[in-house]
Amino acid sequence: MAVQYGLLVDYQYCTGCQTCEIACKEEHDFPVGKWGIRVLDDGPWQKDDTDDEGRNFNWNKIPVPTDLCDLCADRVAAGKEPTCVHHCQAFVMKYDTIEELSQELAKKPKQVLWVPKG
Repeated sequence: MAVQYGLLVDYQYCTGCQTCEIACKEEHDFPVGKWGIRVLDDGPWQKDDTDDEGRNFNWNKIPVPTDLCDLCADRVAAGKEPTCVHHCQAFVMKYDTIEELSQELAKKPKQVLWVPKG
């Protein structure tokens, strides 16, 4: 069985800078309206905590690869990281085997593991 690779995103620390989006579009020369990865917004919305006097909000930025993502197969074949991982300014993306990433995923919440369709 072939080793399968994926992308682990720790969205707890994603700043929403969209560098991954831009790097991907440039790397693959996607036309307007096409994306290999998008940063989605979850929030802001006020949490129901009554102790914080209404000052506690939830706001997640979550990079989500699209069906156009091939994990930068050409870059990876040349010994490089996928461009979104390489350019992530918050260092919240990891590229590795599914087995390795699964172990990282188990260590903390607010992460997502993405595996390309294959």
